Amino acid sequence: MTSLLLRLAGPLQSWGERAAFPAVRDTASFPTRSGLIGLISAAEGRGREEDPRDYATLDFTVRVDRPGVLLSDYHTVGGGYPRNRTAATAGGGNKGAAVITRRHYLADAVFVVAVTGADDEIDRIGAALESPHWAPHLGRRSCAPDEPFLLRTGIDDPDAELRTRVPLSSPHRGDRQPVRRNGTDTVRVDFLRERPPADGSGSVVNLSAQDMPVSFAPQGRIHGKRHLYRTTEDLPQSLLAEPADLHRRLIDYALEATP
Repeated sequence: MTSLLLRLAGPLQSWGERAAFPAVRDTASFPTRSGLIGLISAAEGRGREEDPRDYATLDFTVRVDRPGVLLSDYHTVGGGYPRNRTAATAGGGNKGAAVITRRHYLADAVFVVAVTGADDEIDRIGAALESPHWAPHLGRRSCAPDEPFLLRTGIDDPDAELRTRVPLSSPHRGDRQPVRRNGTDTVRVDFLRERPPADGSGSVVNLSAQDMPVSFAPQGRIHGKRHLYRTTEDLPQSLLAEPADLHRRLIDYALEATP
């Protein structure tokens, strides 16, 4: 088994949990499994009709560098047009009027995600992410990722990388203060895992999300339930990077030879 590391950051991202398209389109507070598999599938050039369960053996670990701020956007489609140019219906007709939705986004959020799987599968996915068939986006097509996006491939111990080596995006000044524990300065960071942490790090909160993709078919999207384990862990303060220095440190990390 091996891993690759993705850094999901940008002005906006949105990770919806609902399979349908309601008037209020929500976002989860973290990257969903459905969204991450959709991102990988698009990079590999797979169509929506292909079975997302082909990626069932992948394991995701999310480090929450910055949770972001919830933003709601008032959104209209098709207003002021003739009926035949308004939004389409499931029955093949047209709505005849503007469709109004409120779309939720995470503004200024940053996540680092470890994707773990069989060596050949991770090698293939890494190659696709370096030269994607369709451009990656952070949950919705309008949400483009910052660079660097793919940080590293060929990681043997993703937990150790996330805890001790990957530069940590500093939140807005004053939001996260170092804490002195056992004679060292640390910062508290949330993690979301699909398996309980092997070393029992911190207290574990059990969560569930309706984001296990069964089908991406446009007229038949299906998602199942997934169990998650959230921990809050103490990381070395030295991982924190000031905004002016963050990009250089990330590039330096991405270009290092894998130990």
